[in-house]
Amino acid sequence: MPRAGLAPATVIEAGAALADEVGFANLSMGLLAERLGVRTPSLYKHVDSLDALRRGIAVHAAREFRDAVGRAAVGKSGAEAVRAFADAHRRWALDHPGRYAATVRAPAAGDEEHNRVNNDVMRLVYDVLADFEEPGAHAVDAARALRTALHGFAALEIAGGFGLPRDIDRSYRFLVDTIIAGLQQGRSEETGSEPSPSRQFHQNDSR
Repeated sequence: MPRAGLAPATVIEAGAALADEVGFANLSMGLLAERLGVRTPSLYKHVDSLDALRRGIAVHAAREFRDAVGRAAVGKSGAEAVRAFADAHRRWALDHPGRYAATVRAPAAGDEEHNRVNNDVMRLVYDVLADFEEPGAHAVDAARALRTALHGFAALEIAGGFGLPRDIDRSYRFLVDTIIAGLQQGRSEETGSEPSPSRQFHQNDSR
């Protein structure tokens, strides 16, 4: 029999915690069953498959990530908002490496819940960049550049990819400063003037 009180939500939460320890790619139903103190077949009463477990963790993690970076950027604008977003992004990724890996998972076709959470995250990115890029093609370019840079640094840091005797925090600040300088330059060239930090970021409350 499954352990008393076991439910889909608790299985997903336990799976997310386990993924942080062993890696999202190494997660298995057997390992999770052992962690929960039940037999592996008992888990299938709560999640249909390993893929369903991974999908549940991906949605759960995306919500946590959205809320963490959203709180960090509330009330900030311009370069300050980008730095707050970037710092929260890195901190959350390092604290939750398995969950962070899960957030990279693309939603399946027709998965409205997963798509909705992912869209919430993207709205946060666009809001953070609102003072640098007008809506349209340049906004997409800026969002892609920011996400790619931050993700690449976080992925390398999680994997232990920085071996040179140089402070990693210093390198991260250099990365973020370079991104901001590029955004400011792009905005200046697009409008012919310096960007004015007039718009404040507001956290998206949709669930």
